[in-house]
Amino acid sequence: MSATDRSRVLEGGNPALEGHHLGKAFAGVIANADVDFTLQRGEIHALLGENGAGKSTLGAILTGLYQPDEGTILVAGRPVWLRSPRDGLAHRLGMVHQHFHLVEAFSVAENVVLGDPRQGPFFSRHLHGMVASLGERYKLTVDPRARVADLSLGERQRVEIVKMLYRNVDVLFLDEPTAVLTPPEVASLFGILRAIAAEGRSVVLITHKLGEVMAVADRVTVMRDARVVASVDTKDTDPTSLARLMVGRDVDLAPRHGATGPGRRVLVAEDLCLDGRHERHVEHVDLVVRAGEIVGVAGVAGNGQLQLAEMLAGIRQPSAGRILVNGVDITGAGPRAARAAGLGYVPEDRLGTGLAPGLSIADNLQLTAERPLVAGGRRAESEATAMIARFGVKARGPREIVRRLSGGNVQRVLLARELSAGAQVLVVASPTRGLDVSGIEFVRRLLDEHRRAGAAIVLISEDLDEIFGLADRIVVMYAGRLVLETSVASCDVTELGLAMAGAVDAGP
Repeated sequence: MSATDRSRVLEGGNPALEGHHLGKAFAGVIANADVDFTLQRGEIHALLGENGAGKSTLGAILTGLYQPDEGTILVAGRPVWLRSPRDGLAHRLGMVHQHFHLVEAFSVAENVVLGDPRQGPFFSRHLHGMVASLGERYKLTVDPRARVADLSLGERQRVEIVKMLYRNVDVLFLDEPTAVLTPPEVASLFGILRAIAAEGRSVVLITHKLGEVMAVADRVTVMRDARVVASVDTKDTDPTSLARLMVGRDVDLAPRHGATGPGRRVLVAEDLCLDGRHERHVEHVDLVVRAGEIVGVAGVAGNGQLQLAEMLAGIRQPSAGRILVNGVDITGAGPRAARAAGLGYVPEDRLGTGLAPGLSIADNLQLTAERPLVAGGRRAESEATAMIARFGVKARGPREIVRRLSGGNVQRVLLARELSAGAQVLVVASPTRGLDVSGIEFVRRLLDEHRRAGAAIVLISEDLDEIFGLADRIVVMYAGRLVLETSVASCDVTELGLAMAGAVDAGP
C-alpha cells in the first residue's frame, strides 16, 4: 500500500476492528467501563494510559484472551464472539504480550509454529525457509534454528512478531513493546511497524510512553480509570495535552531547576577498571560528581553501565582504581562501607537486586538500616506507614508483600528506602523504566529535590529525555569507557548519538 493509498484509507474510514460499550470487571474491580474503540485498516493506533488504566485488559478482550461482561466486538463490520485467543487468531487478530510466551528450549522456528495444527514435524527445510523468509520480508532478522534461550530480549520480541505474521494476522496488538528494548532496537521496531501498516494491516501499540506515540502512531486513544477519555489524530495533539488527558491534570516531566552551584567533590572515581574475562569490562573510568549536581550516564545497554554502578555501590570490587565517597576510600570494602560513607543505590533490577520480593514493605524498608528495627514490630510498621504515605505507595499497608505490588509501587518502596536514609551520594539506574506518567513525574521530582538539597547524583539511564530533563552534565559510556563529557547546556545531540554508537572517542 502506497503512502497515498494508506492516507486515503485512514481518512475515509475503513474499520478493521471495533469495540462498542465494552465492560469487564475482575472480582468486583472494574477494568473496562463502557469502552468504545475503533481501529482503521492500515493504521498504527496507540492505546495510551497510565498503569492500571485498562489498556492491556482492552487488548486482551479484543484478541480473545478475556471475554467482555458486556458490549460488542466487530471484525470488518461483522459482530464476533471471541472465546479464546485461538478464536482471535481465526479472525486474524493477534497480540504480543509484555511478557513473552515462548518455550526457551525450542528453536525459533518451533516456537513460531507451536500450536498450529497445519504443521507436521518441526524440523523441516520448508519450515526454516518460511520463517527466514518472513523475517527477511519485515527486517525481523532471527535465525530460525537458534534456540530461544540464547536470544536477547529484542530478538525474542521479533520471534513473537514473526509468530503473529506467520498466523497472517490483520490486526497486531503489542503490549508495552519497548519496555525491554534499547534505543536502537526501538527505532528498528518502529520501522517494522510502519512496514506492517504499509501492507494494509493494523497495529495497536499499548503504551504509556508519550514520545513513542508521537513518533510512530497515526491516532491515539487515551484511557483513564478504565474509561476512554479521548481519541485523537496524533498530528492534532502534543505530549503535554496527552499527559493531561492521561492523568487528569497538568504534568511536569522535566522539572529542571538547575544545580545549586559547584559544590564540593562528594563522589570521586579514579582510573576505575573491571576485569572483563567473564562479562563487559570497564576501562580507566574517571568520574567526579559534586554536591548539588546530577551527572547523567548515557549509553546503549550493555556498555558497562551496570558494572560501573555496582562498583560505585560497593557490590563489585574493581580490578584497579579507587572510589572515594565524602573523602572516604571505599574501594572494594563492600556495600555496607559505601552506605556508611553516605552512598545510596537504586539498582535497575528492583526485585532481583534492590528489594526482597517475598518480604513485606516494612521489612524491605529496614533491610539496609544500620540499626534495623524489629521485623514486624510496632515501630517498624509505624515508620513504614509514614513512608507509604509520603511516597504515595498504593498498598494495603506495611505488611503487604512486595512482589504483589505493581512495578511503579515497587519502585516507590525502593526509593523510599534509599532517599530517606540521608545519603549525600545517590547512584540511580533506570529509575523510571516501566513507570507511567505520574510515576515518572514523581521520581524525577524526587531526584531534583535531592539535588537541590545538596546531594550528588549519578543518573544512569537509556532515556535521553530523562537525562536532558534532569542532568547538569552528561557522560557517554561505550564499550566500558567514558568517551564523551559535556554540559547539558552545550550538548550537541548528534555528537551524543554518535558517541553512544561508538563513532566518537573524545574522552572526558
